[in-house]
Amino acid sequence: MTNNRKKLAAVALSGGVDSSVTALILQKQGYEVIGITGKMVKTPNAEIICQNAQNVADKLGIKLHILDVSNKFQTKVIDYFENSYKIGKTPNPCIVCNQFIKWGEIFDHATNTLGADIFATGHYAQIKNINGIYKLYPAKDEHKDQLYFLYRLGQKELSKTVFPLYEYEKAQVRQMAYDFDLPPKSSKESQDICFIQKPNTTKKYLIDKFGTMPGDFVEISTGKKLGTHQGYYQYTIGQRKGIGIAAPYPLYVIDIDAEKNIVYLGKKEDDIRKSLVIENLNFSYPIEENEFDAMVKIRYNMHSKKAHVKILDDKAEITFYEPVNSITPGQAGVMYDINDGHLIGGGWVCW
Repeated sequence: MTNNRKKLAAVALSGGVDSSVTALILQKQGYEVIGITGKMVKTPNAEIICQNAQNVADKLGIKLHILDVSNKFQTKVIDYFENSYKIGKTPNPCIVCNQFIKWGEIFDHATNTLGADIFATGHYAQIKNINGIYKLYPAKDEHKDQLYFLYRLGQKELSKTVFPLYEYEKAQVRQMAYDFDLPPKSSKESQDICFIQKPNTTKKYLIDKFGTMPGDFVEISTGKKLGTHQGYYQYTIGQRKGIGIAAPYPLYVIDIDAEKNIVYLGKKEDDIRKSLVIENLNFSYPIEENEFDAMVKIRYNMHSKKAHVKILDDKAEITFYEPVNSITPGQAGVMYDINDGHLIGGGWVCW
């Protein structure tokens, strides 16, 4: 603890359980802790988040810095989110937010302007320094492991980042919040898309943005028209629920043609493939080989699958040893070491 007493730790404080307990743990480890809250949008809900963070800061007796990042959040996250759906892709705003906002604007402000020695968040992941190279490993709680969302981080960010929650399970973290009577001790899990507030939904948000666009449902195997929809952007590859077309077998969204406003439907087997390409690659650390086997995820909530990776400039061809379903342009393809599971890097699925 003595070694940490003069070190300044900036915690990305959202006012939720995870970030609050992160600040508590670092405080107990002897760091001088400050909170930093990014004001993502200019809405009443954003004010509530800032107030919640202030309540936590007051409870812990630490200073809170509120950073208005709404302009950058609009261009890098919201515009990206909307434009992805507009061209028929399914975005992942959390990954982009981590890259440009949390480890962009907020990280830079914490380390450069405020002079923090370390930057901490409530993510469930572990960083290890192995022979001078920082690598990301899975957290203890496999149900909360968040490596998938962190693949855009590199050595600069990892060298100054800590994730104190890596050794805890979610139940233990919540118990700590109760034991120390932290303000968000009874709060629910945060929702996936922070700028779409309930009771609003992603579908309603997109309809409000783009309006309705009547188009055709087409069977991918025959080219037969099966019915009509109100806008291709309301669907994602692999989707089964909410299609509203009667058929003698379950229908899945297989492909989306944004230009023609066609949503292609088919059977489950039509949704299965073995290969894809990812682009705009990012590696957590320098790699030497252009071909290797790895465990790969193409969406957060899937189990990683063994695949062969072949890197070609800023793209990589990924061939799974066993077929996978719902390869979705716009989502991330993330690679993990086949032996110990650490994060190698990833890219955006382009097909």
